[in-house]
Amino acid sequence: MHFWGQKLLVKLIEAASTANRQKPNEAVAASVDRRNSPNDSLGEHEGLEALRKQLTGIADVVFQTGKTVKGTTFTLVYVETITDKKALRESLLQPLLYQPETVSGQDLDPSALALTSTSVGTNATERIVFAMMEGKTAVFSAKRVLLFDLKNIQSRGIAEARNEMVIVGPQEGFNENPEDNLSLLRGILQHPDLKVEKFILGRYTRTQAFLIYIEKIGNVQVLEEIRGKLQTIDRDAVMGASLVIEYLENYPFSPFPELQYTERPDTLAASLLEGRIGLLVSGTPNAIIAPVSFFTLMQSAEDYYQRFLSASWIRWIRYFFVLVSFLFPSVYVAITTFHPELLPASLLLTIAAARENIPFSSLIEAFIMEITFEALREAGIRIPKPIGQTISILGAIIIGQTAIQTGIVSAPTVIVVSMTGIATFIIPHYELGLSFRMLRFPVLLLGGTLGLLGVILAVFLIYLHMVHLKSFGSPYMAPLSPLTTDGMKDVFIRANWRAMDKRPKVFGTGNLKRTSRKK
Repeated sequence: MHFWGQKLLVKLIEAASTANRQKPNEAVAASVDRRNSPNDSLGEHEGLEALRKQLTGIADVVFQTGKTVKGTTFTLVYVETITDKKALRESLLQPLLYQPETVSGQDLDPSALALTSTSVGTNATERIVFAMMEGKTAVFSAKRVLLFDLKNIQSRGIAEARNEMVIVGPQEGFNENPEDNLSLLRGILQHPDLKVEKFILGRYTRTQAFLIYIEKIGNVQVLEEIRGKLQTIDRDAVMGASLVIEYLENYPFSPFPELQYTERPDTLAASLLEGRIGLLVSGTPNAIIAPVSFFTLMQSAEDYYQRFLSASWIRWIRYFFVLVSFLFPSVYVAITTFHPELLPASLLLTIAAARENIPFSSLIEAFIMEITFEALREAGIRIPKPIGQTISILGAIIIGQTAIQTGIVSAPTVIVVSMTGIATFIIPHYELGLSFRMLRFPVLLLGGTLGLLGVILAVFLIYLHMVHLKSFGSPYMAPLSPLTTDGMKDVFIRANWRAMDKRPKVFGTGNLKRTSRKK
């Protein structure tokens, strides 16, 4: 038995040698020594040893040594959890091991590889480490280090835009990978004037931020301001766009947003064509747009995919219900408390009968229901999606009905608060809707204490603040204040495309002309 075992072992060794000569992929595995232990010696380079010390304690870092057919020794270093192993084996290892005979045996020849490489010195340890953390593979040879981009970082695929849905028009939305987002954007704007500048934010997160604009159209002053502010961000971590926005804002205590979020590539492209500046931040499935105005935040992507008459009608509905979402509870409380003579007699008797046994004033009633509605709204977001919508709707119905039956609140108050909550969802942009939700409470308090005078005072103060507010130098209420007739073509109505032949002046673009048509 021992004799037959030795004979079988000899045959297996011969078969393996023959296979290595005939099958390159298997030869790769046989010719490369994969080493993870810090006690192994991987070469004579001081730079390689310094890199090993720098990467001590990182379990997913791999060191591999190999030798080409001409005898050149090399070492591969990469992070296996963010590296495309198939591309590493087929596009890098195999060509390295089987370089042509014309290649010198003293060093590797990157021109013999199909991959694009970056050459650095063997002592550039810090640069090599950060390149590897981004997904690059380092190849140490006799005199230099070659960096190859073979990263394979997992990300969510392209999906529908969930918060800016349209019936007519593209359905695709951004994801958390800025490279995918740039690909979607370049699929729309296929012109070399689309410029992209890259920034690295956060010492530990190394978050990528891409500043995007169209040359000869983008606002140069806004571009310089954003670029300067991005360069001043010095933090250990930048987890997403929300932190970047707080560094970019000029009025951090204003309830109104100075920048616009969008998850739609077509919205970002249209904004860039208006002369605005875009920003993509890794880890955030939204683009940031600056500058903005109140009226741009009230526009929906679907306005530009429908006929202009239909889009204008929808805008009138939207502006009306924005006023409802903001003022309806305050006006109701002010009238029922201080100005009942403004109501028809029959309606006044109905409200009085409904409130006959209610122990609270209209102001307290409205506050109770508004706080309850906000709680239900937030609970609906946090509850798992399959049951969240059902529970939030049933919860609102059950709580409202029970509150009426027990005499805590009256039926008219429940109707007013429900209509207000529904109207809030008509606002196209979440940040602007949240601003009105916050301001609703101080306006409600003024309406409940000073009557309609308090409501008018609140509206005046808010409008005064909005008139003085600027987004990167652009008036927040333009083109209404200051009034410009050309800009009114895309505010309360959406004019015919033939009439909108100029870019909005409010965003400071140096190129107002959209079309070459002669009048």
